Amino acid sequence: MENMVAKFVSQKISKTRWRPVSASSLQQPDVFAAGSWDNEENKVSIWSTGDFGTINMEEDYLADPKLLCDIRHKGDVMDLQFLDQERIVTASSTGRVTIFRYHPNNQTLSEKQKWEHAHHHVGSEGAGAPCTSVVCNNPEIVSVGEDGRINFFRADSREIVRTIDDADSSTMHAVNFLRTTEILTVNSIGQLKMWDLRQEGNDPTQIFSVTNERVPLHCLDRHPSQQHVVATGGHDGMLCIWDVRQSRMPISLLNAHGAEMWEVHFHPSKPDHLFTCSEDGSLWHWDASTEVMERPSFLHGGRGTSHLSRSTAGLSVSQSLMTAWLSNDPTKGNLEITNLLPSSTLSVNSLDVLGEYLVCGTDAEAIYVTKRLFT
Repeated sequence: MENMVAKFVSQKISKTRWRPVSASSLQQPDVFAAGSWDNEENKVSIWSTGDFGTINMEEDYLADPKLLCDIRHKGDVMDLQFLDQERIVTASSTGRVTIFRYHPNNQTLSEKQKWEHAHHHVGSEGAGAPCTSVVCNNPEIVSVGEDGRINFFRADSREIVRTIDDADSSTMHAVNFLRTTEILTVNSIGQLKMWDLRQEGNDPTQIFSVTNERVPLHCLDRHPSQQHVVATGGHDGMLCIWDVRQSRMPISLLNAHGAEMWEVHFHPSKPDHLFTCSEDGSLWHWDASTEVMERPSFLHGGRGTSHLSRSTAGLSVSQSLMTAWLSNDPTKGNLEITNLLPSSTLSVNSLDVLGEYLVCGTDAEAIYVTKRLFT
C-alpha cells in the first residue's frame, strides 16, 4: 500500500500509541511509543516518523520510523498510555503500574514512578497479577487487572489513592473514562460495567451484557463527542455498539473479525470513522460517514475487498448507524469497511489513530504506520 510503511523491530509489539499533539496545532503526529511482550527482555520504545509525510519530487515519501530511545520494561507491556506529552503510563504482566518520562531534548527515557504489585491475587505472597489496562486523565490514572481490582492513582502521589478490591469476580480486560467522574470496564464474562467515582461503594452503577453466552470482551472505546455511544470488541470478533443511556444490550451487533478483536478506536476528531484490529491479522477501517451513507451499495470495492467478502459475509446491523452509529433508519445502513494491511499476518495487537495517521503493532515483530487515511 502506497500510504503505509512497515518497520521490522525484532520484538513482538503489544501496544502502540501516538504522542499527543497540541489541540490548537495543525501538526500531524510525528512521535509514537511502543511496548513489547513475550520477549526475553521487553521494552518501551519511542519512535519518530522521521521524514514521513514530506514530499519527494512529485510523490509522497515514506521514511522508515526511526528509534529514538528505549528502556527495559519489567514484564510484558499489557497497556500503554500517554499521561501528557512527556509521561507514559504502562501496565505490566507482573502487576506493576509504571510512569516513564520521555526527555525529547536528549532522546532518553527514564523511570519516574512505579507501583509494584498494584495488582495481585489475594494470599499470593508478593506475586503480582497481570495489570491488563490503564487509562489516564492527567493527573488521574485508573488501572484494572486479572485480580478483578480497580486502582486509582494520582501522578503526583506515591500511594494508591483508592482501591476497589472486589470490583469484579472475573478478569477485567479494559478500562476507559466515560466522563471525568465515571469509568467503564469490560470483563471476561461479556459484561460492560459503569462505575461512578463519586460513590464510595464497591458496586458498579450499571451492568450491561452482550448475550447469555458470556463471551469475553477485550476492548472498548467511547465516542469522543457523544459519550453515551460506546464500542466494544471481544473473543468472538464481534463489534458491539452500545447506548449506555438506555439499553442494557448492544444497539448494534456487527459480525466482524474471524478471531479475537484486541482493540477498537473511534477517530478522535472524525468519529464516524472507527478502527479495529484482531488476532486474525487484520486491521479494519469502518467508515460510517455521511458520504458513505449516500452511496447506493452496502460494501464497496477497494483495498481488502476480497478479505471483507469472506469475513463480513454475515454482516448484520440490528439498528443501523447514527451519529452515524445509532440511527434508527435502516436506509442509512451503508458501511464501508477496508482492511488497511496489505495481507494477513500474525495477530495485530494494537492500533492508534490521530489526525491523518495510524500506527499498529503486530506479533510479526513489525510496526506499520499509515498516513493520508482519508484521501
